[in-house]
Amino acid sequence: MRELITSSKGPQPRFLYTPCVKNGPLGVVSGMVALDPDSGKLIDGDVATQTQRIFDNLHLALPDYGFAMSELMLARIYTTCMDQFPRVNEVWERQFTQIAPPARTSVGVSALPLGALVEIEFMFQQS
Repeated sequence: MRELITSSKGPQPRFLYTPCVKNGPLGVVSGMVALDPDSGKLIDGDVATQTQRIFDNLHLALPDYGFAMSELMLARIYTTCMDQFPRVNEVWERQFTQIAPPARTSVGVSALPLGALVEIEFMFQQS
């Protein structure tokens, strides 16, 4: 059964979408950009700073979504800064020092919502 999940701990959606859709053991977290959890506005900063904020926001919301980072199966990274992708990778690698990283797709794009430099969507599967 499909379940639509929100979290009050992270930034609230700026547009009409469901932050997390869960169906049985599977869950998909909508693409996240680097929103400040208090103001809901895109943070200032380079691609690494924005990538870290996305992971920080994910960690805030995961308890409400009912998933753990160890259950992360797939991440899709979209960025307008492919020339700076090593900076994204630095942040990425810090997230997975204690657990195996998921499968990943990385895509260079010309623009992202709100002028973000990076957006990441996630797919989880509970064991």
